[in-house]
Amino acid sequence: MENPKKLVIAYSGGLDTSYCAVSLSKAGYEVHAVSVNTGGFTNEEISTIESNAYKMGVTTYKNIDAVSSYYDKVIKYLVFGNILKNNTYPLSVSAERIIQAIEIVEYAKSINAAYIAHGSTGAGNDQVRFDMIFQTLAPHIEIITPIRDGQLSRQEEIDYLKSNGIDLSWEKAKYSVNKGLWGTSVGGSETLTSSKPLPESAYPSQLKNNDQQQVTLTFLKGELVALNGKKNVPEINIALLNDLAAAYAIGRDIHVGDTIVGIKGRVGFEAAAALITIKAHHLLEKHTLTKWQLQHKEYLASFYGMHLHEGQYLDPVMRDMEAFLQSSQDKVTGDVFLTLKPYHFSLDGIASKHDLMNAKFGSYGEENKGWTAAEAKGFIKIVGNQNKIYQQVNADS
Repeated sequence: MENPKKLVIAYSGGLDTSYCAVSLSKAGYEVHAVSVNTGGFTNEEISTIESNAYKMGVTTYKNIDAVSSYYDKVIKYLVFGNILKNNTYPLSVSAERIIQAIEIVEYAKSINAAYIAHGSTGAGNDQVRFDMIFQTLAPHIEIITPIRDGQLSRQEEIDYLKSNGIDLSWEKAKYSVNKGLWGTSVGGSETLTSSKPLPESAYPSQLKNNDQQQVTLTFLKGELVALNGKKNVPEINIALLNDLAAAYAIGRDIHVGDTIVGIKGRVGFEAAAALITIKAHHLLEKHTLTKWQLQHKEYLASFYGMHLHEGQYLDPVMRDMEAFLQSSQDKVTGDVFLTLKPYHFSLDGIASKHDLMNAKFGSYGEENKGWTAAEAKGFIKIVGNQNKIYQQVNADS
């Protein structure tokens, strides 16, 4: 007979989801732990998460590989749009939460679970993203959130697990770390303040390489198809680029932004591949797109990033904006040359057959080949008409 208290938990193996797994198992639920791999984990780490899950009392554990789905459904559009929230953050966590929520709810439906649980607090963004996806795709499944409902502090969770004989790395538990293909977020006591930086040790990658390194990224219709001339699928290229850049401790920053629940939030992150890919892609676009394409892309991409961040991924307007972003990439093909350095990188230039700096039309600030001096004077006179008329009409105002 099927257990009426069958429950699927979004399980990361961190402090919050460990607390949920233990407490819900002890409350009589048949807990099925599910991790959705959106990148950044080794097979050994996944094996450790599985082993720990069973220590928490779960009935089954499943790891779903969603890296390719994550790239196809979300990341490529973040690249197409050069999306950095508040010109800083590449939406590392908010992007992957959408895919994780979709995969988890589909799994819950497949095993006829009556409940879905997640470890979000009541003060963050993830609760909104998870709940909105779950409610939309499976309104009949009840959502359970022990951390949010109990208003628990991290110390209370640690004390509870200790009292139940669960031995974790409590020093590591001081920081909430979310690792994924598009970056790793780091939260701790310092990010709850407005003044304190995260310590060097809180970041997952440490400086290992002090020598500069030249790198070539190859894009085809906006997608990263090769790294240093070696072709691969974009999600693998992103992972390989991250491995290269992580040795330089590139991509660290602290993002301050407006949360979905209306308060300001501060979080540290490390996203070397995301930042490099976006900046390189944007440089290639500056060479290959018209000024009107660039202008309209900018505000649509801002809307896309905001809607994604706020959990609105399933709204059909997102598909409309994705269609525009995809169309805009038709000529975004070529190589981008860059240099990796300790803690930062520089964009050196591009090579593309679609480069609109084609010298046969003229060299900016040097010479014109496509028009005469008289034509330039006439153009300037006409383009300035409206300003001249306005100033003359209102000269006495």
